[in-house]
Amino acid sequence: MTAVLDGKVAFVTGGSRGIGEAVALRLAEEGADVALTYRDGAERAADVVDRVKALGRRAWAVRADSSDPIAVRDAVDQAAAEFGRLDIVVNNVGIGVLGPIEDMSLEDIDRVLNINVRAPFLVSQAAVRHMTEGGRIINIGSCMAERVAFPGGSLYTTSKTALTGLTKSLARELGPRGIRVNLIHPGPTETDMNPSDGPGADMQKGFTALGHYGQPSDVAATVAHLAGDAGRYITGATIAVDGGFTA
Repeated sequence: MTAVLDGKVAFVTGGSRGIGEAVALRLAEEGADVALTYRDGAERAADVVDRVKALGRRAWAVRADSSDPIAVRDAVDQAAAEFGRLDIVVNNVGIGVLGPIEDMSLEDIDRVLNINVRAPFLVSQAAVRHMTEGGRIINIGSCMAERVAFPGGSLYTTSKTALTGLTKSLARELGPRGIRVNLIHPGPTETDMNPSDGPGADMQKGFTALGHYGQPSDVAATVAHLAGDAGRYITGATIAVDGGFTA
């Protein structure tokens, strides 16, 4: 039986851990070859590459700091050259700096906006040069773009809300070329960055309808749906995978 994404090539930013790791592995399970970026943790990236290869798919990892615009663009072009094509892009990398607005330094503002907004824009800009009919761009946002349930999220929320505009605009622009663009807003999800037993975790669980954190695999499943043939008539959409955080 042919895998859903057999013959496709996926590019996942921040694919060495957390949601990015789960996405890379799920797309490989669905048949895609996978290129991934990482900033730190070369060993973890190498482990993901080995696990993708164990599934019978090609895999490749490149170190690229998403705050570096040249590195971001080069990573996309290198991936396309390595695999000979590019079909699926998942803009997963993101950082959060929380706290009162008056405490946000210019450095904080620049870093969050560069990684959470500029990098997805540049990755998408570079990727569409290699994409053809059927291409997919999937952005990973945050439930806080839809509901700011507690104070201190002004900078982070600003950056994630910007992805809505990017997603809808690109969907409209690239639709005639057969390229679909969508946005996933995860809720509290079990990652190194936001563990379910970390500070503030009980508060976050309390804001969900289900009362618990999600797993990276929950987000990866929705990415796989959008990337496959089942997602062929979905574009410009915002999909919550948040346990009812925004209900």
